[in-house]
Amino acid sequence: MDFAYDARTEQLRGQLLAFMDEFVYPAEKVFAEQVAEAAAAGRIWARPPVIDELKAEARRRGLWNLFLPKHPDGGGLTNLQYAPLAEITGHSPSIAPEALNCAAPDTGNMELLAEFGTAQQQERWLKPLLDGKIRSAFCMTEPGVASSDASNISTSIERTDNGEYVINGRKWWSSGAMDPRCEILIVMGKTGPEGERHRQQSMILVPRDTPGVQVERGMHVFGYTDAAHGGHAEIEFRDVRVPGANLIAGEGDGFAIAQARLGPGRIHHCMRQVGAAERALRLMCQRVSGRTAFGKPLADQGVIGDWIAESRVRIEQARLLVLKTAWLMDTVGNKGAHREIQAIKIVTPAMAEWVIDKAIQAHGAGGVSQDFPLAHLWASARSLRFADGPDEVHKRSLARRELRSHSELRSHSELRSHSELRSHS
Repeated sequence: MDFAYDARTEQLRGQLLAFMDEFVYPAEKVFAEQVAEAAAAGRIWARPPVIDELKAEARRRGLWNLFLPKHPDGGGLTNLQYAPLAEITGHSPSIAPEALNCAAPDTGNMELLAEFGTAQQQERWLKPLLDGKIRSAFCMTEPGVASSDASNISTSIERTDNGEYVINGRKWWSSGAMDPRCEILIVMGKTGPEGERHRQQSMILVPRDTPGVQVERGMHVFGYTDAAHGGHAEIEFRDVRVPGANLIAGEGDGFAIAQARLGPGRIHHCMRQVGAAERALRLMCQRVSGRTAFGKPLADQGVIGDWIAESRVRIEQARLLVLKTAWLMDTVGNKGAHREIQAIKIVTPAMAEWVIDKAIQAHGAGGVSQDFPLAHLWASARSLRFADGPDEVHKRSLARRELRSHSELRSHSELRSHSELRSHS
């Protein structure tokens, strides 16, 4: 197996690393200052102007929509080619993904519209998203039910006699919906509550300014507003009416669409977490090399060396597994890579959380302060352990697959043994 990146990936990695060094890392302080200034002025959800400057520069350099493979305005990259680029953006997750127009939830929403949207839906919503002119939100999780089982989702999407759909329900953790530039919501709800369990759900496009859409508050993540990511909104839908043409694909297709959307998204999330862990390890090495305690550098303390070595091992293991998963998605599709997609979702956020935690410990009080990115990186890693499905759900499903495989192998073995016994008798 050839572990080297291909020529196209190496070229883009070089361009992106240069962009990070020349523009993104220097912009982090400016970004923080602009966020603080906007919050002080009561504009907590306003986007810092530096982001638009970075987007213009990224687009000029051809670092734009790299995540989207099968679209004229996309990067034309495979999952395996894009994965190392997503890792690099994970070094500065509040800035770099959006600068490249590769930030969630817009990436998943654009993939969804590109694959399942009608020509009209693509022209109205996908095009401005690809141009970076608007933002979007994905409304799936609900506060009133255990959303880890998506069949519990209770928001109703009812078709009227005149062909409209009426939406009623409450969503929360609708990422991106607090951003003033968010213009479109993709809402998942029930169109066929009496139907087969995984055919009850549908997805529909709801313009944010539709009457009856009430954005009530922004949710906090470990005390962070996540305003830099457009926030996470709690939204009430009260008798919201939209045209029948706003339905995505068909009634009952919601689960299938969700699975198609989540496959590439998990590659993106996981590789960004690998990048976050790499940055945490780099910061830890810098910190312990320049600090002295109890008469010798922190780097010479045995436990610190253990943390650094263990961090390197864990990062490499996670990266290889995610790259293997990306390769499988490219070669056998999401369904063929389902086992590995679940595995990376379990392993990678936990790995990043562990590495970042050790970097925080090495920084002492500075590690939990705003002077370093570690506290926010840790909060993101920890929250990802239940975003897009909690660890326990993925482990449960993965265990069932393993048991089923074991049962099938045992059955085949027994049949072969029985056949061999009959041939000898």
